[in-house]
Amino acid sequence: MRRSGEPRRGRGNEKVRKKDEIVFAGKQREVLRWWTPQHPQRDRDGIICDGAVRSGKTLSMGMSFVAWAMAFHRERTFALCGKTIASLRRNVLTELLPAMRDRGFTCQEKVSQHLVEISLGGKKNRFYLFGGRDESSAALIQGITLTGVLLDEVVLMPRSFVEQAIARCSPEGAKLWFNCNPAYPGHWFYQEWIRKAEARNCLYLHFTMDDNPSLSEATKARYRRSYSGTFYARFIEGKWTAAQGLVYPMFSEAIHVCREIPAKMERWYVSCDYGTANPSSFGLWGRAEGRWIRVREYYWDARARGEQRTDEEHYRALEALAEGADVTAVVCDPSAASFLECIRRHGRYAVIPARNEVLTGIRLVAEALRERTIQFSPDCADCLREFQLYRWEENGGRDAPRKEDDHAMDDVRYFVSTALAEDGESYYFASVKRG
Repeated sequence: MRRSGEPRRGRGNEKVRKKDEIVFAGKQREVLRWWTPQHPQRDRDGIICDGAVRSGKTLSMGMSFVAWAMAFHRERTFALCGKTIASLRRNVLTELLPAMRDRGFTCQEKVSQHLVEISLGGKKNRFYLFGGRDESSAALIQGITLTGVLLDEVVLMPRSFVEQAIARCSPEGAKLWFNCNPAYPGHWFYQEWIRKAEARNCLYLHFTMDDNPSLSEATKARYRRSYSGTFYARFIEGKWTAAQGLVYPMFSEAIHVCREIPAKMERWYVSCDYGTANPSSFGLWGRAEGRWIRVREYYWDARARGEQRTDEEHYRALEALAEGADVTAVVCDPSAASFLECIRRHGRYAVIPARNEVLTGIRLVAEALRERTIQFSPDCADCLREFQLYRWEENGGRDAPRKEDDHAMDDVRYFVSTALAEDGESYYFASVKRG
């Protein structure tokens, strides 16, 4: 398709090339046209797409959803849903809206209202944005009447939110659109929707990276190198598989232990997992030569030592750990309200309540280990010990690491998913006074 303002291609104009051309093939084309009048699947009530990362699900689903809405409806209300509105904008709208504008659609985003108004040929429809972060999110979508809903990464949303969104689609001709990467086989969405797709009158399509014609073999090889274990099975092979064995099988002391700590660091953070009866684990992180190194640690196991410490005693240990380092911020266990307040009260360090989405955090740590962007000093003995012991629960009914040998693992996860996160979102630094 020619962009507005581009010269037409033809003889004598061979050097002019199409910008950002989107190529669809195979299953992507099925996604784009399953609802069209001539297609044999047109009477389905919905579509479910799952499978590998970078397989072309998201953009084809978004474009098809909007095209269907504009083809059959006017002045109707639809919903685009993600884990959060920020992730929905980043993962879906960033590509979707330019692609639709290139095809002649007028897309006006009203950010403060979480609304996109889309027009074409005298028709206009409203597309509201919703985030299904937790159980309370279901209340956000109550009361609205929807003619269709697209749920991006549906397995990351609570069941109550998804079912409330589906219940809002009551008008005649409403359709449901789901996409996701696989999770564990006991997940409610796999059991209730993917395995029952035919009974629910939904078209089900399973994707691999080979279904995306825009990916080169080199790019696919890079993605394959980025995952291992459970994450490889799910995100590369597209399998609904139970997590088992070590949480971080890619960890290797030969690779991830830094024997020579650089003398100069560009930046410092401290990460904290706080416990009273359970161990407290703090790590001091420094950035040098394009990597983050956990230089020192504080690990206090009250049961093993037979002595519990107060918030003030832990805070003094934090100061000793950070001695000589210009710490940017302390990333702390968000449930440790009293210790967070203790750090704020002293006014020496900025403090950030850590992001605590466990599975997302584990995936980010696994990627950081695979990319070798984090390393560990030999002095971090308890952290290195836990890497060898940290395992998944073996019941297979849900994704969960064992609640043992996990305290240093939690503070590492807090650091990676909060301080090291590269998602473009800003963080609120509480207690900015520096002593």
